[in-house]
Amino acid sequence: MFELFCIMNNIRHATHGEVPPIVDFNSKVLVLGSMLSPKSSEARFYYAHPQNRFWQVLSAVLNAPLCAGNDDRKKLALTHGIALWDVIDSCDIVGANDSTIKNVVYNDIVGLLNKHENIVKVFTTGGKAHELLLRYNRQHNNKHIAAATRLPSTSPLNCAAKLDDLIEAYKVINEYL
Repeated sequence: MFELFCIMNNIRHATHGEVPPIVDFNSKVLVLGSMLSPKSSEARFYYAHPQNRFWQVLSAVLNAPLCAGNDDRKKLALTHGIALWDVIDSCDIVGANDSTIKNVVYNDIVGLLNKHENIVKVFTTGGKAHELLLRYNRQHNNKHIAAATRLPSTSPLNCAAKLDDLIEAYKVINEYL
């Protein structure tokens, strides 16, 4: 019966699968989303939906050319000291709608921060990512997570946010690079 309910309501069990964090030992900033969208899962890369404005915003903030391919996007982030990952390792979700997230299993964010001690600041992309990160931190009490800054979502679902406003909000990242 639950399987029929899930099918009728478009609920999918999303997992991070083969998409590791983008991080190296030069990373100074960690940007966390909530969970890969179906398009990102399919592309096996972060913010891969063609209407997601993350890469456009990041390129503008870093004063760098807009990158189209995943390899170039990864290089852009790492060259500028930016690590990317998601708060969630797996969950149940309807499409890419964060408000429907249930049955969360968290990624080991504290483990990543302990391994990459050069990371001095954590940002989240959107309200749900921030809410879930703070919930995760109640069990782990990490100072970087506790001081995480919420940035607006670049998702196409956040159509009320104008591109110029997103770019202005994300400029805060530069303070930590």
